[in-house]
Amino acid sequence: MKPRKLGHVVLRVRDLARSEAFYAGILGLTVKGRIPGRMTFLAAGEDSHDLALMQLGPQAAGPDPGQVGMYHFAYQVDTEAELSEWYRHLKDKGVRVLGTADHGVSHSIYFLDPDGLEVEVTYDLPPERWPAGNAFAGNRPLVFDEAGRARAPR
Repeated sequence: MKPRKLGHVVLRVRDLARSEAFYAGILGLTVKGRIPGRMTFLAAGEDSHDLALMQLGPQAAGPDPGQVGMYHFAYQVDTEAELSEWYRHLKDKGVRVLGTADHGVSHSIYFLDPDGLEVEVTYDLPPERWPAGNAFAGNRPLVFDEAGRARAPR
């Protein structure tokens, strides 16, 4: 047995309205439903939701990279040019971009949400462009050129 796909991720957040504004306003997700004052359900596509936000309150401790838990989650885009547009969009909106990466099989941008949770926007390269050997071994930073293409520096 195996599942068909990942259904959704639920994030615990301090301020539900602030996080909803980030994920709907900055990432462009659609609000699909709410449990007022407690949860918001959002989606990038037609599913009921792929992300849910659950309010804890302002006293909640922030993420701790030294503890077991989620490292990050990712949303995919369709083209390298779209990934470049995301980079500019995040920077223009004042989102804290942690970095970029050429992972061999994908190109990625990493950034933080309002609670310091790490999020990734990624473009999966076509398999014919994957490196030989360990296709997941790459981790060089990307540079976005004027034509909207992401590339690893030489």
